Amino acid sequence: MSQASKEKTLELLQDVMKKAKSFGATSADVVLSDSSSVSINRRLGKPESIHRSEEADIGLRVFVGKRSAIVSSSDRAPDALSQMAERAVAMAKNVPEDPYAGIADPAEIAKSFPDLDLYDPQELSVEKMNAYADRAEQAARAIKGVTNSDGAEFGCGKDISYYVASNGFVGSYASSGFSLSVSVIAGKDTAMETDYDFDSVIFLDDLAEPEVIGRSAGERAVRALNPQKGHTKQMPVVFDRRISGSVINVLASAISGNAVARGTTLLKDRMGEHIFSTNITIIDDPFLKRGHRSHPFDGEGVAPQKRSIIDKGVLTGWLLDLGSARQLGLKTTGNAARGSGSPPAPRATNFYMQPGHVTFDELIKDIDEGFFVTQMLGGGGNIITGDYSRGARGFWIERGRLSYPVSEMTIAGNLNDMWRTCTPANDLQMKYGIDAPSLRIDGMMVAGA
Repeated sequence: MSQASKEKTLELLQDVMKKAKSFGATSADVVLSDSSSVSINRRLGKPESIHRSEEADIGLRVFVGKRSAIVSSSDRAPDALSQMAERAVAMAKNVPEDPYAGIADPAEIAKSFPDLDLYDPQELSVEKMNAYADRAEQAARAIKGVTNSDGAEFGCGKDISYYVASNGFVGSYASSGFSLSVSVIAGKDTAMETDYDFDSVIFLDDLAEPEVIGRSAGERAVRALNPQKGHTKQMPVVFDRRISGSVINVLASAISGNAVARGTTLLKDRMGEHIFSTNITIIDDPFLKRGHRSHPFDGEGVAPQKRSIIDKGVLTGWLLDLGSARQLGLKTTGNAARGSGSPPAPRATNFYMQPGHVTFDELIKDIDEGFFVTQMLGGGGNIITGDYSRGARGFWIERGRLSYPVSEMTIAGNLNDMWRTCTPANDLQMKYGIDAPSLRIDGMMVAGA
Protein backbone atom coordinates (compact mmCIF):
# COMPACT_ATOMS: atom_id res chain seq x y z
CA MET A 1 0.00 0.00 0.00
CA SER A 2 1.31 3.46 -0.90
CA GLN A 3 2.12 6.14 1.66
CA ALA A 4 -0.76 8.21 0.27
CA SER A 5 -3.19 5.32 0.88
CA LYS A 6 -1.92 4.90 4.44
CA GLU A 7 -2.38 8.58 5.16
CA LYS A 8 -5.88 8.48 3.67
CA THR A 9 -6.79 5.53 5.92
CA LEU A 10 -5.45 7.29 9.01
CA GLU A 11 -7.47 10.39 8.14
CA LEU A 12 -10.56 8.19 7.81
CA LEU A 13 -10.02 6.71 11.28
CA GLN A 14 -9.43 10.14 12.80
CA ASP A 15 -12.70 11.29 11.27
CA VAL A 16 -14.54 8.31 12.83
CA MET A 17 -13.09 9.21 16.21
CA LYS A 18 -14.13 12.84 15.82
CA LYS A 19 -17.66 11.77 14.93
CA ALA A 20 -17.81 9.72 18.13
CA LYS A 21 -16.76 12.73 20.19
CA SER A 22 -19.37 14.87 18.46
CA PHE A 23 -22.03 12.37 19.64
CA GLY A 24 -20.90 12.66 23.26
CA ALA A 25 -17.88 10.38 23.71
CA THR A 26 -15.39 11.75 26.24
CA SER A 27 -12.59 9.73 24.59
CA ALA A 28 -12.24 7.14 21.84
CA ASP A 29 -9.85 5.01 19.86
CA VAL A 30 -10.06 3.25 16.49
CA VAL A 31 -8.22 0.23 15.08
CA LEU A 32 -8.11 -1.23 11.61
CA SER A 33 -6.29 -4.26 10.25
CA ASP A 34 -6.12 -4.12 6.47
CA SER A 35 -5.08 -7.65 5.55
CA SER A 36 -4.95 -9.96 2.55
CA SER A 37 -3.86 -13.57 2.24
CA VAL A 38 -3.61 -16.37 -0.31
CA SER A 39 -3.06 -20.06 0.36
CA ILE A 40 -2.90 -23.07 -1.96
CA ASN A 41 -3.23 -26.77 -1.16
CA ARG A 42 -1.83 -29.53 -3.33
CA ARG A 43 -1.96 -33.29 -2.89
CA LEU A 44 -0.26 -35.99 -4.91
CA GLY A 45 1.01 -33.36 -7.33
CA LYS A 46 -2.43 -31.94 -8.10
CA PRO A 47 -4.19 -28.77 -6.94
CA GLU A 48 -6.84 -29.28 -4.24
CA SER A 49 -7.85 -25.76 -3.24
CA ILE A 50 -6.98 -22.10 -3.30
CA HIS A 51 -8.18 -19.57 -0.76
CA ARG A 52 -7.95 -15.83 -1.02
CA SER A 53 -9.20 -13.39 1.60
CA GLU A 54 -9.22 -9.64 2.21
CA GLU A 55 -10.35 -8.09 5.46
CA ALA A 56 -10.50 -4.52 6.69
CA ASP A 57 -12.80 -4.23 9.70
CA ILE A 58 -12.82 -0.92 11.57
CA GLY A 59 -13.13 -1.24 15.35
CA LEU A 60 -14.33 1.82 17.27
CA ARG A 61 -14.14 1.93 21.06
CA VAL A 62 -15.80 4.86 22.79
CA PHE A 63 -15.87 6.01 26.39
CA VAL A 64 -18.51 8.08 28.12
CA GLY A 65 -16.78 8.66 31.40
CA LYS A 66 -16.01 5.17 32.71
CA ARG A 67 -18.57 3.49 30.49
CA SER A 68 -17.43 2.01 27.20
CA ALA A 69 -18.63 0.15 24.13
CA ILE A 70 -17.06 -1.34 20.99
CA VAL A 71 -18.60 -1.49 17.53
CA SER A 72 -16.98 -2.84 14.37
CA SER A 73 -17.84 -2.52 10.69
CA SER A 74 -16.32 -3.22 7.28
CA ASP A 75 -18.36 -0.45 5.62
CA ARG A 76 -16.27 2.68 5.04
CA ALA A 77 -19.06 4.80 3.61
CA PRO A 78 -19.33 8.14 5.50
CA ASP A 79 -22.98 7.58 6.49
CA ALA A 80 -22.25 4.06 7.76
CA LEU A 81 -19.31 5.28 9.84
CA SER A 82 -21.36 8.10 11.29
CA GLN A 83 -24.10 5.65 12.28
CA MET A 84 -21.47 3.35 13.82
CA ALA A 85 -20.12 6.19 15.94
CA GLU A 86 -23.59 7.23 17.07
CA ARG A 87 -24.54 3.65 17.91
CA ALA A 88 -21.34 3.09 19.89
CA VAL A 89 -21.91 6.17 22.05
CA ALA A 90 -25.53 5.21 22.68
CA MET A 91 -24.42 1.74 23.76
CA ALA A 92 -21.76 3.12 26.08
CA LYS A 93 -24.28 5.29 27.90
CA ASN A 94 -26.26 2.19 28.87
CA VAL A 95 -23.60 -0.12 30.33
CA PRO A 96 -22.17 -0.27 33.87
CA GLU A 97 -19.13 1.78 34.77
CA ASP A 98 -15.68 0.15 34.77
CA PRO A 99 -13.34 2.00 37.15
CA TYR A 100 -10.28 0.72 35.27
CA ALA A 101 -11.47 1.64 31.76
CA GLY A 102 -9.91 4.30 29.57
CA ILE A 103 -7.35 4.98 26.89
CA ALA A 104 -3.71 5.76 27.64
CA ASP A 105 -2.62 9.02 29.18
CA PRO A 106 -0.76 11.17 26.61
CA ALA A 107 2.43 10.63 28.63
CA GLU A 108 2.10 6.84 28.14
CA ILE A 109 1.78 6.68 24.36
CA ALA A 110 4.64 5.64 22.08
CA LYS A 111 6.55 8.61 20.69
CA SER A 112 8.82 6.81 18.20
CA PHE A 113 8.44 3.67 16.13
CA PRO A 114 11.53 1.47 15.57
CA ASP A 115 11.99 -0.24 12.21
CA LEU A 116 11.57 -3.94 12.98
CA ASP A 117 11.94 -5.20 9.39
CA LEU A 118 8.49 -6.80 9.34
CA TYR A 119 7.43 -6.28 5.72
CA ASP A 120 8.55 -8.15 2.63
CA PRO A 121 7.02 -6.56 -0.50
CA GLN A 122 7.56 -9.66 -2.65
CA GLU A 123 4.44 -10.84 -4.46
CA LEU A 124 4.16 -14.50 -5.42
CA SER A 125 2.07 -15.83 -8.26
CA VAL A 126 -0.10 -18.88 -7.66
CA GLU A 127 2.19 -20.77 -10.03
CA LYS A 128 5.21 -20.08 -7.83
CA MET A 129 3.29 -21.03 -4.70
CA ASN A 130 2.31 -24.30 -6.35
CA ALA A 131 5.94 -24.91 -7.26
CA TYR A 132 7.04 -24.50 -3.62
CA ALA A 133 4.35 -26.94 -2.45
CA ASP A 134 5.19 -29.46 -5.19
CA ARG A 135 8.87 -29.46 -4.32
CA ALA A 136 8.12 -30.10 -0.65
CA GLU A 137 5.61 -32.88 -1.30
CA GLN A 138 7.81 -34.61 -3.87
CA ALA A 139 10.75 -34.61 -1.46
CA ALA A 140 8.56 -36.10 1.27
CA ARG A 141 7.10 -38.79 -0.99
CA ALA A 142 10.58 -39.74 -2.17
CA ILE A 143 11.47 -41.01 1.29
CA LYS A 144 11.41 -44.83 1.33
CA GLY A 145 8.42 -46.03 3.34
CA VAL A 146 6.16 -43.04 2.59
CA THR A 147 3.03 -44.40 0.94
CA ASN A 148 0.59 -41.50 0.73
CA SER A 149 0.23 -37.80 1.32
CA ASP A 150 -2.07 -35.49 3.26
CA GLY A 151 -0.83 -32.72 1.00
CA ALA A 152 1.29 -29.59 1.05
CA GLU A 153 0.20 -26.02 1.67
CA PHE A 154 1.84 -22.72 0.86
CA GLY A 155 0.44 -19.49 2.24
CA CYS A 156 1.38 -15.83 2.20
CA GLY A 157 -0.21 -12.74 3.65
CA LYS A 158 0.23 -9.04 4.23
CA ASP A 159 -1.26 -6.77 6.87
CA ILE A 160 -1.23 -3.10 7.79
CA SER A 161 -2.30 -2.34 11.37
CA TYR A 162 -3.61 1.13 12.24
CA TYR A 163 -4.36 2.70 15.61
CA VAL A 164 -5.69 6.21 16.30
CA ALA A 165 -6.81 7.59 19.67
CA SER A 166 -8.17 10.85 21.06
CA ASN A 167 -5.07 11.16 23.27
CA GLY A 168 -3.14 12.19 20.17
CA PHE A 169 -1.75 8.82 19.12
CA VAL A 170 -1.58 8.09 15.39
CA GLY A 171 0.34 5.06 14.13
CA SER A 172 0.54 2.23 11.64
CA TYR A 173 2.91 -0.54 10.62
CA ALA A 174 2.99 -3.20 7.92
CA SER A 175 3.87 -6.88 8.25
CA SER A 176 4.07 -9.94 6.02
CA GLY A 177 4.26 -13.70 6.36
CA PHE A 178 5.07 -16.80 4.31
CA SER A 179 4.56 -20.43 5.32
CA LEU A 180 5.06 -23.87 3.84
CA SER A 181 3.92 -27.18 5.34
CA VAL A 182 3.68 -30.79 4.23
CA SER A 183 2.17 -33.88 5.85
CA VAL A 184 2.63 -37.45 4.63
CA ILE A 185 1.69 -41.01 5.56
CA ALA A 186 4.04 -43.96 5.97
CA GLY A 187 3.11 -47.65 6.08
CA LYS A 188 0.08 -49.56 4.82
CA ASP A 189 -3.29 -50.88 5.93
CA THR A 190 -3.64 -50.70 9.72
CA ALA A 191 0.08 -49.98 10.23
CA MET A 192 0.11 -46.39 9.04
CA GLU A 193 1.56 -43.30 10.72
CA THR A 194 1.51 -39.64 9.71
CA ASP A 195 3.82 -36.76 10.46
CA TYR A 196 4.61 -33.28 9.16
CA ASP A 197 7.05 -30.43 9.01
CA PHE A 198 6.71 -26.75 8.19
CA ASP A 199 8.37 -23.36 8.22
CA SER A 200 6.93 -19.90 8.82
CA VAL A 201 8.81 -16.65 8.24
CA ILE A 202 8.35 -12.91 7.77
CA PHE A 203 10.59 -12.68 4.67
CA LEU A 204 10.38 -15.21 1.86
CA ASP A 205 14.15 -15.41 1.54
CA ASP A 206 14.33 -16.79 5.10
CA LEU A 207 12.08 -19.76 4.29
CA ALA A 208 13.74 -23.18 4.52
CA GLU A 209 14.18 -24.97 1.20
CA PRO A 210 11.04 -26.95 0.30
CA GLU A 211 13.12 -30.12 -0.13
CA VAL A 212 14.45 -29.79 3.43
CA ILE A 213 10.93 -29.44 4.83
CA GLY A 214 9.65 -32.33 2.71
CA ARG A 215 12.46 -34.74 3.60
CA SER A 216 12.01 -33.97 7.28
CA ALA A 217 8.27 -34.69 7.11
CA GLY A 218 8.84 -37.98 5.29
CA GLU A 219 11.59 -39.14 7.63
CA ARG A 220 9.50 -38.29 10.68
CA ALA A 221 6.56 -40.32 9.36
CA VAL A 222 8.72 -43.36 8.61
CA ARG A 223 10.45 -43.21 11.99
CA ALA A 224 7.03 -43.31 13.69
CA LEU A 225 6.08 -46.68 12.14
CA ASN A 226 5.31 -49.71 14.31
CA PRO A 227 4.84 -47.84 17.59
CA GLN A 228 4.74 -49.69 20.88
CA LYS A 229 3.31 -48.81 24.28
CA GLY A 230 5.70 -47.42 26.81
CA HIS A 231 5.67 -48.29 30.50
CA THR A 232 3.64 -46.55 33.16
CA LYS A 233 6.00 -44.95 35.64
CA GLN A 234 7.62 -41.70 36.75
CA MET A 235 10.51 -40.73 34.51
CA PRO A 236 12.24 -37.91 32.59
CA VAL A 237 10.22 -36.49 29.69
CA VAL A 238 11.96 -34.61 26.87
CA PHE A 239 9.90 -32.25 24.70
CA ASP A 240 10.83 -31.83 21.04
CA ARG A 241 11.63 -28.20 20.26
CA ARG A 242 8.69 -27.97 17.87
CA ILE A 243 6.28 -28.48 20.81
CA SER A 244 8.33 -27.31 23.81
CA GLY A 245 6.94 -23.78 23.47
CA SER A 246 3.70 -25.13 24.96
CA VAL A 247 5.44 -25.37 28.33
CA ILE A 248 6.12 -21.62 28.43
CA ASN A 249 2.86 -20.76 26.67
CA VAL A 250 1.14 -21.91 29.86
CA LEU A 251 3.46 -19.58 31.77
CA ALA A 252 2.39 -16.67 29.55
CA SER A 253 -1.24 -17.36 30.49
CA ALA A 254 -0.36 -17.64 34.18
CA ILE A 255 1.33 -14.20 34.23
CA SER A 256 -1.38 -12.41 32.24
CA GLY A 257 -2.48 -9.30 34.10
CA ASN A 258 -6.13 -10.29 33.81
CA ALA A 259 -5.50 -13.65 35.53
CA VAL A 260 -3.40 -11.99 38.23
CA ALA A 261 -6.00 -9.28 38.87
CA ARG A 262 -8.76 -11.90 39.18
CA GLY A 263 -6.59 -14.14 41.34
CA THR A 264 -7.09 -17.04 38.92
CA THR A 265 -3.45 -18.07 38.56
CA LEU A 266 -1.15 -20.16 40.73
CA LEU A 267 1.51 -17.43 40.34
CA LYS A 268 -0.57 -14.53 41.71
CA ASP A 269 1.53 -14.18 44.91
CA ARG A 270 4.90 -15.35 43.60
CA MET A 271 6.49 -12.23 42.13
CA GLY A 272 10.21 -12.21 42.95
CA GLU A 273 10.34 -15.94 43.68
CA HIS A 274 12.34 -18.66 41.92
CA ILE A 275 9.82 -20.32 39.59
CA PHE A 276 12.46 -21.99 37.41
CA SER A 277 16.00 -23.15 38.13
CA THR A 278 18.74 -20.52 38.01
CA ASN A 279 19.82 -21.58 34.50
CA ILE A 280 16.51 -20.45 32.95
CA THR A 281 15.83 -17.01 31.45
CA ILE A 282 12.65 -16.29 29.49
CA ILE A 283 12.39 -13.16 27.35
CA ASP A 284 9.44 -11.17 26.06
CA ASP A 285 10.79 -9.17 23.11
CA PRO A 286 8.47 -7.04 20.94
CA PHE A 287 11.47 -5.56 19.08
CA LEU A 288 12.89 -8.77 17.63
CA LYS A 289 13.85 -8.13 14.00
CA ARG A 290 11.58 -10.12 11.69
CA GLY A 291 9.86 -11.59 14.75
CA HIS A 292 6.47 -13.25 14.38
CA ARG A 293 4.94 -11.12 17.15
CA SER A 294 7.06 -7.97 16.84
CA HIS A 295 5.39 -4.55 16.80
CA PRO A 296 6.46 -0.93 17.41
CA PHE A 297 3.42 -0.16 19.60
CA ASP A 298 0.79 -2.25 21.35
CA GLY A 299 -2.99 -2.36 20.94
CA GLU A 300 -3.40 0.75 23.08
CA GLY A 301 -0.71 2.86 21.42
CA VAL A 302 1.78 2.25 24.24
CA ALA A 303 5.46 1.56 23.63
CA PRO A 304 6.18 -2.11 24.47
CA GLN A 305 9.23 -3.27 26.41
CA LYS A 306 11.81 -6.01 26.03
CA ARG A 307 11.93 -7.77 29.41
CA SER A 308 13.35 -10.83 31.11
CA ILE A 309 10.09 -12.22 32.50
CA ILE A 310 12.06 -15.03 34.12
CA ASP A 311 15.54 -13.83 35.05
CA LYS A 312 17.83 -16.66 36.15
CA GLY A 313 14.78 -18.50 37.42
CA VAL A 314 13.10 -15.55 39.16
CA LEU A 315 9.66 -14.28 38.13
CA THR A 316 10.14 -10.53 37.56
CA GLY A 317 6.82 -9.23 36.22
CA TRP A 318 3.40 -9.61 34.64
CA LEU A 319 2.08 -9.09 31.12
CA LEU A 320 -0.10 -5.99 31.50
CA ASP A 321 -2.43 -3.84 29.46
CA LEU A 322 -3.85 -0.57 30.80
CA GLY A 323 -6.92 -2.12 32.43
CA SER A 324 -5.13 -4.90 34.32
CA ALA A 325 -2.31 -2.53 35.30
CA ARG A 326 -4.73 -0.05 36.82
CA GLN A 327 -6.53 -2.82 38.67
CA LEU A 328 -3.22 -3.97 40.16
CA GLY A 329 -1.97 -0.46 40.89
CA LEU A 330 0.89 -0.84 38.37
CA LYS A 331 2.00 0.64 35.05
CA THR A 332 1.15 -1.05 31.75
CA THR A 333 3.97 -3.08 30.21
CA GLY A 334 2.74 -2.40 26.68
CA ASN A 335 1.43 -5.93 26.16
CA ALA A 336 -2.09 -5.03 25.01
CA ALA A 337 -3.45 -6.88 21.97
CA ARG A 338 -6.76 -6.05 20.37
CA GLY A 339 -9.06 -7.02 17.54
CA SER A 340 -11.62 -4.82 15.83
CA GLY A 341 -14.53 -6.22 17.87
CA SER A 342 -12.89 -6.94 21.20
CA PRO A 343 -11.35 -4.93 24.05
CA PRO A 344 -7.60 -4.96 24.69
CA ALA A 345 -6.14 -7.88 26.66
CA PRO A 346 -2.57 -8.73 27.73
CA ARG A 347 -0.61 -10.92 25.32
CA ALA A 348 2.99 -12.06 25.10
CA THR A 349 5.04 -10.83 22.16
CA ASN A 350 8.06 -12.87 21.00
CA PHE A 351 8.16 -15.04 24.12
CA TYR A 352 11.08 -17.44 24.29
CA MET A 353 13.36 -19.38 26.59
CA GLN A 354 17.04 -18.74 26.07
CA PRO A 355 18.93 -21.86 24.90
CA GLY A 356 21.00 -23.93 27.28
CA HIS A 357 24.58 -25.11 26.86
CA VAL A 358 24.12 -28.79 26.00
CA THR A 359 23.23 -30.53 22.76
CA PHE A 360 20.15 -32.70 22.46
CA ASP A 361 22.31 -35.84 22.65
CA GLU A 362 23.94 -34.56 25.83
CA LEU A 363 20.52 -33.70 27.26
CA ILE A 364 19.40 -37.34 27.10
CA LYS A 365 22.68 -39.26 27.49
CA ASP A 366 22.19 -40.05 31.20
CA ILE A 367 18.51 -41.06 30.88
CA ASP A 368 18.25 -44.80 31.50
CA GLU A 369 14.55 -44.83 30.62
CA GLY A 370 12.49 -41.86 29.46
CA PHE A 371 10.05 -40.48 26.89
CA PHE A 372 10.86 -38.11 24.00
CA VAL A 373 7.61 -36.39 23.03
CA THR A 374 7.20 -35.24 19.42
CA GLN A 375 3.43 -34.63 19.28
CA MET A 376 0.75 -33.86 21.88
CA LEU A 377 -3.03 -33.95 21.91
CA GLY A 378 -5.72 -32.27 23.99
CA GLY A 379 -5.62 -31.05 27.54
CA GLY A 380 -2.92 -28.73 28.79
CA GLY A 381 -2.02 -26.91 31.95
CA ASN A 382 -4.54 -25.57 34.45
CA ILE A 383 -3.13 -22.20 35.58
CA ILE A 384 -5.24 -22.23 38.74
CA THR A 385 -4.37 -25.66 40.12
CA GLY A 386 -1.15 -26.31 38.20
CA ASP A 387 -2.40 -29.70 36.96
CA TYR A 388 -0.93 -30.70 33.60
CA SER A 389 -1.99 -33.62 31.41
CA ARG A 390 -1.61 -34.30 27.69
CA GLY A 391 -1.95 -37.17 25.28
CA ALA A 392 1.40 -37.79 23.58
CA ARG A 393 3.40 -39.77 21.05
CA GLY A 394 7.10 -39.91 20.33
CA PHE A 395 10.04 -42.20 21.09
CA TRP A 396 11.17 -44.21 24.08
CA ILE A 397 14.57 -43.33 25.47
CA GLU A 398 16.77 -46.23 26.61
CA ARG A 399 20.30 -45.94 27.96
CA GLY A 400 20.73 -42.40 26.68
CA ARG A 401 19.43 -42.96 23.14
CA LEU A 402 16.17 -42.81 21.22
CA SER A 403 14.93 -46.39 20.91
CA TYR A 404 11.51 -47.25 19.45
CA PRO A 405 8.42 -45.18 18.60
CA VAL A 406 5.55 -45.07 21.10
CA SER A 407 2.00 -43.80 20.80
CA GLU A 408 -1.24 -43.49 22.76
CA MET A 409 0.63 -42.28 25.83
CA THR A 410 -0.30 -39.76 28.51
CA ILE A 411 2.08 -37.44 30.32
CA ALA A 412 1.08 -35.69 33.54
CA GLY A 413 2.60 -33.50 36.21
CA ASN A 414 2.26 -30.21 38.06
CA LEU A 415 3.33 -26.95 36.47
CA ASN A 416 5.29 -25.83 39.54
CA ASP A 417 7.34 -29.03 39.48
CA MET A 418 7.75 -28.95 35.69
CA TRP A 419 9.02 -25.38 35.58
CA ARG A 420 11.36 -25.94 38.52
CA THR A 421 13.02 -29.03 37.01
CA CYS A 422 13.22 -28.23 33.29
CA THR A 423 16.59 -28.17 31.52
CA PRO A 424 17.00 -26.65 28.02
CA ALA A 425 19.16 -27.86 25.16
CA ASN A 426 21.01 -25.45 22.86
CA ASP A 427 18.74 -25.96 19.82
CA LEU A 428 16.30 -23.00 20.05
CA GLN A 429 14.49 -22.11 16.80
CA MET A 430 12.26 -19.02 16.50
CA LYS A 431 9.34 -20.40 14.47
CA TYR A 432 6.13 -19.80 16.39
CA GLY A 433 6.31 -16.55 18.37
CA ILE A 434 6.35 -18.61 21.58
CA ASP A 435 9.45 -20.77 21.43
CA ALA A 436 11.73 -22.92 23.55
CA PRO A 437 14.59 -25.32 22.82
CA SER A 438 14.21 -29.03 23.45
CA LEU A 439 13.31 -29.34 27.14
CA ARG A 440 13.99 -32.10 29.63
CA ILE A 441 11.66 -32.31 32.61
CA ASP A 442 12.46 -34.92 35.24
CA GLY A 443 9.94 -36.77 37.36
CA MET A 444 6.82 -36.60 35.16
CA MET A 445 4.27 -39.38 35.24
CA VAL A 446 4.04 -41.32 31.98
CA ALA A 447 1.15 -43.70 31.38
CA GLY A 448 1.07 -46.33 28.65
CA ALA A 449 0.53 -50.07 28.66
